[in-house]
Amino acid sequence: MDLDVVLDQIHAELQPVIGSGKVADYIPGLADVDPRQFGMVVAMNNGDVHATGDADTAFSVQSISKVLSLALTIEHSDDEIWRSVSREPSGNPFNSLLHLDQEGGRPRNPFINAGALVVTDRLHHMTGDASAAMRDFVRRESGNDLVDGDPAVARSEAEKGHRIAAMAHLLASYDNLVCSVEDVLEQYFWQCSLSMTCREVALAAGLLARNGARADGTRVLTTSQSKRINAVMLTCGTYDAAGEFAFRVGLPAKSGVGGGILAVIPDVCTICVWSPGLGPSGNSAVGMAALDSFTTRTGWSIF
Repeated sequence: MDLDVVLDQIHAELQPVIGSGKVADYIPGLADVDPRQFGMVVAMNNGDVHATGDADTAFSVQSISKVLSLALTIEHSDDEIWRSVSREPSGNPFNSLLHLDQEGGRPRNPFINAGALVVTDRLHHMTGDASAAMRDFVRRESGNDLVDGDPAVARSEAEKGHRIAAMAHLLASYDNLVCSVEDVLEQYFWQCSLSMTCREVALAAGLLARNGARADGTRVLTTSQSKRINAVMLTCGTYDAAGEFAFRVGLPAKSGVGGGILAVIPDVCTICVWSPGLGPSGNSAVGMAALDSFTTRTGWSIF
């Protein structure tokens, strides 16, 4: 199978709908992103990389970063994070506070905002600088030493992040944060502001397709830990549309409101697709269609 041809066919197939959806204009730093962009990369475990469209245009990864933050937290503390964060789908929007207060300050999963705050808190506590730990990891794995957060995006999120701040204070009221609320929020907003290309995201997340191993073979996660992160991605990684995503695409995935979606085929490859227009649940509308087409054309799925 020629994956370059497959990706170009998908790109051509989606031309009529590229630009559909709505950009995440509630984050001022993302409001002016041109929705008429599309990129897709498949990074194989053997080192081959296949790309189409705007694969080397940087975008704000937003919640895709939560997968890598979780992996680094588990690397530093084994499975201790699961004492503070559950592994269940939320059934509510990613920024909902409803379950958090009802369930004693223990977030439903690490990929909704409340859960990601707890993960960021623990990573910051263990490393002394969660941002530096994340930056070092993505630079090393992506091969780009210039990958960094976007200060303008981080600043705009902080200025409008009243709901996130409320979550952090609620978590702190239940003693589910170790660091100060101010430090956790600063680290969280930086993490979400990471600016990366589809190629860089796919390469940086390759450990999830390699059973927890970095590109050089050194280990971040055990095979079991990698399997479990992929499982939580399948059930919780695309907000309250996880069931629809599993039905249509059939892969573990994590989306971000910047329009990116990271998907994993264990033992085979990682995929990153980006198109800024979002559907009702906050997932890239064209990105979901692209991954649906990819798994249909290739027959590659976990099912």
